Amino acid sequence: MIEGNVSANGVASNLYPFGAASVGEAPERDDALVSAIVGAVELAGAHTGSVFLLSADHRSLVVAASCGSPPSLLSGWRRIPVNSGLPVAEAYRSGRMVHLAGAEETMRRFPQLSVALPYPFGSASVPVRAGERTFGTMAVVWTARPDGTGLSRAQRRKLRSAADRLGTTLAGLRARGALGEYDERTAPVVVPLPSAPVIRVGLFDWNLETGALTADDELCAIFGMPPREFDGRAATLAAMIEPADLPGFRSAARAAVQERHVLAHCLRIRDGRGGHHTVELWGRVPESPDDLEASAHLVGAVLDSGSRMAAVAAIERLADGFFALSPDGRLAYANHSLENLLRVRQDELLGRRPWDVLPWLADPVYEDRYRAALVSQQPVSFLVRRPPDNWLVFSLHPGAQGMTGWAAPARQPVPADTGPGATTLTAGGPPASWSPPPAAPRVGSLYRVLTLGSALTEAVTAHEVFEAVAEQLLPAFGGQKLAIAVVEERRLRLLDQRGYSKRFLARFEGTPLHARLPVTDALTSGAPLFVESREELLETYPGIMVSQSNSWAFLPLIASNRPVGVCLLGFDDVHRFPDEERGVLTALGGLIAQALERARLYDAEFALARGLQNALLPHGLPMLPGLDVTGRYLPGTRGMDIGGDWYDVIPAGDEVALIVGDVEGHNVAAAAAMGQLRSAVRAFATAGHRPSDVVANTNRLHMDLDPALLASCCYARLHPRSGVVRIVRAGHPPPLLRLPDGQAEVLDVPGGPLLGIDTAAHFPESELRLVPGSVLALYTDGLIERRDSDIDSDVDRLRASLARMGGGRLEDLADALLRDARRSTDRADDIALLLTEYAPPSQTAT
Repeated sequence: MIEGNVSANGVASNLYPFGAASVGEAPERDDALVSAIVGAVELAGAHTGSVFLLSADHRSLVVAASCGSPPSLLSGWRRIPVNSGLPVAEAYRSGRMVHLAGAEETMRRFPQLSVALPYPFGSASVPVRAGERTFGTMAVVWTARPDGTGLSRAQRRKLRSAADRLGTTLAGLRARGALGEYDERTAPVVVPLPSAPVIRVGLFDWNLETGALTADDELCAIFGMPPREFDGRAATLAAMIEPADLPGFRSAARAAVQERHVLAHCLRIRDGRGGHHTVELWGRVPESPDDLEASAHLVGAVLDSGSRMAAVAAIERLADGFFALSPDGRLAYANHSLENLLRVRQDELLGRRPWDVLPWLADPVYEDRYRAALVSQQPVSFLVRRPPDNWLVFSLHPGAQGMTGWAAPARQPVPADTGPGATTLTAGGPPASWSPPPAAPRVGSLYRVLTLGSALTEAVTAHEVFEAVAEQLLPAFGGQKLAIAVVEERRLRLLDQRGYSKRFLARFEGTPLHARLPVTDALTSGAPLFVESREELLETYPGIMVSQSNSWAFLPLIASNRPVGVCLLGFDDVHRFPDEERGVLTALGGLIAQALERARLYDAEFALARGLQNALLPHGLPMLPGLDVTGRYLPGTRGMDIGGDWYDVIPAGDEVALIVGDVEGHNVAAAAAMGQLRSAVRAFATAGHRPSDVVANTNRLHMDLDPALLASCCYARLHPRSGVVRIVRAGHPPPLLRLPDGQAEVLDVPGGPLLGIDTAAHFPESELRLVPGSVLALYTDGLIERRDSDIDSDVDRLRASLARMGGGRLEDLADALLRDARRSTDRADDIALLLTEYAPPSQTAT
């Protein structure tokens, strides 16, 4: 992949045609990204910044441009899921700036990010949008300030304005069809931080026969002469050269012309104060062999590195090792002492990351020290043992353009300097036989593990596990298809899928584990299988049915040394799996397996508990003349989906008993107690006892069984021909009555205590007569209770709903009253509801 470079004036040079990554090429877009991110970094006083654009599938935010630290430093965040917990995604979703002044605020608001990047820094993420459309997010990072302050109000306002201007530009490009698509295949534009030129370069054209010399303004400045005062003669400039250097220079110039080779010569230029500075002169004869006049010319450049050449020479003479690292961690310079200290040649080090070259630096902790210095922009020191038993001290000093470091022998290991994440290693550290892992996951990869692990802890059922995996895995790795199959009786059964056609996956349903397929081979071997092309797949598995994907990852899901299932991740385009990504996916497979095993155990327990609950509740309500009755039971959304709420309708001679009850708790014990109470009420009701006696006898029986749980109930006995109803309440919410004219009221029915408190408790009985067309509502408190609200307000709210929603079919009324409860995703209590409409035969006939 070739990345776009930027010249000193900030204009992007589009290099995509020279590389493979030309997907999504859009020069105008890239120019706008460069201008925006460079400006954002400057106005925020930041040391790095990035623009993330929404991917074509709208599931990820992809790095489009980066200034300062390159995307490769945090490769795990090259692509960020839109629904992730990172500030960049939060700013995109909310449409508001996420401003984190320092490490303390980052830890408080985004703890997982702080775990993955435990360094002191401040950051701001602001959405890039125009009108109702959000294109992505712009983020900047700065060195944490000692006083804990972040960007000023003016800086935040300017940062928002910069993001809005970029959004407006992108909207205009989109309207003209010049925006292009952006995804993980599009090479990001990498912009270095603006800086003063390190070396001055002046150009010249010198006619050796006439002595005429054409010089640009920079060359005149190097010689300390105003351009307007230069007369175009070589002798004028020669007068400013140290006289002792002139004979040798003239001789070298004549030889270069005669032999037609490149002239390279050092000269000392006098500064007018008795001193001088050294420059390099490089020249050549123009390529015109038939032109005699051209052959007497030298064209070239004068390079003025100021005191830097002397500095380099001084560093080369030092015994300690000195080096320079580029922002992506690659060695840009190393003196000869470092070569001797590390025992590796310079040509093996230059252009590579030290921890990729030296096995004893490959431990993740050392790369993390570099990252700590780069992100925090604060010096970091640490100790390292070079095998067999030599200790070296390293010190890193970050800057805007990269990092300078030095290394020296440490005769006695001492604690490293304090700094962001500084490391202390002592002589009692790892033994001589110890060797670090060959590859270490990057912090972005660590964040992937943390995020998916967090999501899986909240998943209760197997299908919730699948949804968590789909929401995190697909956008994080750029996949388009996902399927999870579970093992049942030595065969694979599809749990769920996303992106695949049901017809395609149906052919693999019930596949035995001994079948030779990539999913079964990965599962039986316990090793992930990564297939990067169709050709590779067909070569290993001839004749296999291939989907529309071009690359696949088959992850075995093994927990407690048992095969739980397999996860299949599919990519529409050819996808390469680097070692780091393979390691992360393997680790995630273990997390998914543990969560899936736990969820399947829950599902099995849930099925058992749900079966018990269904067995205890009535399967159907009796058809009664003069009455229309309907009931609903809704389990809580948390827990085992089982509880102690119940309702029942019991024919008792000429009358009918109606009851709704609630046993505290949401477990098998609550369901068992509910079953006992329901049976007791049925026995006493069918025996013809008065309502008050039914409740009192039930209470005594409950007490005799030594209950650990309390219960409440509301019991009503209705005479369908007369409309007379007698009601008893035991610690239960009052019933409601909807009248034929649409009004609803709370019945003022006196009540007794909860069941299970006092054997001799008294339960008063109330009587009233129903008007034809009225509806009696009995319910449990799960239907009305809300946080930060009193019971009277809750009951009155249900009364108003009953009045507003009634008038139609009783079934529709029951569904309407439960509509809000069904939408709740965090309802702890169960709900039982029993509605009875009084419609005597005489009214029905008319």
